[in-house]
Amino acid sequence: MIILYHNNKSVTQVISTEGRALSFSEKNSITTELLILAATFPEEKIVWCHCALESQLNVDFIQKNETYNNTLFSFNPYPTPYLTDAIGYVENSVFININKANTYPTWLMSGSAGYAHASVFLNADDAVSTANDFDYFLNSLAKKHMPLGLFCYSEPRLLKSTSAFSEIKARKTSRFTLFKFVKEHYRTRWVFLLLLDFLIYEKKIPLLPLLFSLSYKKKSVESYNLTEVSLLKHSGITEEDTIDVLIPTIGRKKYLYDVLLDLKKQNILPKNVIIIEQNGDVTASSELDYLTTEDWPFTILHTFTHTLGACNARNLALEQLKSKWVFFADDDVRIDADFLHQCLLNCKNYDKKALTLSCLQKGEKFIETKPFQWVSFGTCSSFVASEVLVDIRFSKSFEFGYGEDSDFGKKIRNAGTDVVFFSNPKLLHLKAPMGGFRTKFKFDWSDEKYQPKPSPTVMLYKLTHETTEEINGYKTLLFLKSFGKQGIKNPFRFYTTLKKQWNTSVFWAQKLKERN
Repeated sequence: MIILYHNNKSVTQVISTEGRALSFSEKNSITTELLILAATFPEEKIVWCHCALESQLNVDFIQKNETYNNTLFSFNPYPTPYLTDAIGYVENSVFININKANTYPTWLMSGSAGYAHASVFLNADDAVSTANDFDYFLNSLAKKHMPLGLFCYSEPRLLKSTSAFSEIKARKTSRFTLFKFVKEHYRTRWVFLLLLDFLIYEKKIPLLPLLFSLSYKKKSVESYNLTEVSLLKHSGITEEDTIDVLIPTIGRKKYLYDVLLDLKKQNILPKNVIIIEQNGDVTASSELDYLTTEDWPFTILHTFTHTLGACNARNLALEQLKSKWVFFADDDVRIDADFLHQCLLNCKNYDKKALTLSCLQKGEKFIETKPFQWVSFGTCSSFVASEVLVDIRFSKSFEFGYGEDSDFGKKIRNAGTDVVFFSNPKLLHLKAPMGGFRTKFKFDWSDEKYQPKPSPTVMLYKLTHETTEEINGYKTLLFLKSFGKQGIKNPFRFYTTLKKQWNTSVFWAQKLKERN
């Protein structure tokens, strides 16, 4: 392990694990020195820390923590990210509004403290800026390579406490830097949208930063040439690795039967299949006769309810979990015989506790990718460790609407567990033409004069999990994308109408939140 200390402007000290001082050039930037260290010590952990935080650096944690050559850790002790909260105008994703109390997936890196295996830096694409600004370099590295398999995290355990934070002034990033970053990492239109958002919501016109940014070009990274990722050494799949399968169903008897046949053929059988059958007809009874008339090589825990709703159904199933792992399925998916086995191997090989898998419809092209950090959560295609779900449930505020999957995934991340996308094993989602959400449901806002825009459940997710800047940036895009599509040509009249629709959405989102 090699530790580089700096004062945000230059390197102040470089030491080895044994405490031996290593030579460095004071003329070089922090980024340059870090890259030199990575090349000199290609098999070591490269650590960086602000010199004022030296006593707070948790060296023991870094030494003991398993390090992969595709993982980047850092921690920003301040409430504002390096790129300021204004980055939310440009990107609204689960990676922006992070929970600093737990390990959390994000590309928002910090020069305050962090570490990675040397190969992370050696394999970085030339498109990553190696400018004098160390924080810029780290954020650029993470932003460009996260979609290609670099795992990036905010890790609070890097520091022992917050007692020394007052000794360092939080860095103030200029708007010139912000616009430059947006121009180099997003499509060109985003710098103009960023200017518009500053004008609308902050009554400022950063015209010079915009013009300055236009001299830069976006450099895309097509691939990340990681050295072979070292898989975790583990004891293999054992008898303790039991699996429960969770399936909500409504009116899809034939399709559910096919799902059960697929589960019956698994080379690692599930221990329990938890089926929540819904039927809104209070006089009806279960139609799933084959659950009892046929023999199944697993226990079927069947609940019949007249209460409709996928959120309620999945919560009923979660209360019945008994195994170490759970596969979130749907009543119209098809899987291969080694599906559950491959899910277990993915979790163990990569030391992950929550996976979302490739879920294709007929005719969709399969694209194989390296595992990467996912922005959502698939309620019909995810494999999760049960320990993660002890205190997590689906919010009934999203019932019959949109956003319950994103909300559930955000809760998992906030609790300290990353959600990783694996292209293999894959599922086929038939999208059966009956059952599901096709049951007619009337929302409380159906008779509103100004219909809510966006949907109140979408608004609820945003109010719950996104920053003010993310919400405002979305609002601007919604206006631009909707203009002319509602038959209103006058922009002022359209804005007035959309504002009323937006306020209606906020009103009902708050009502939904109060009911849950």
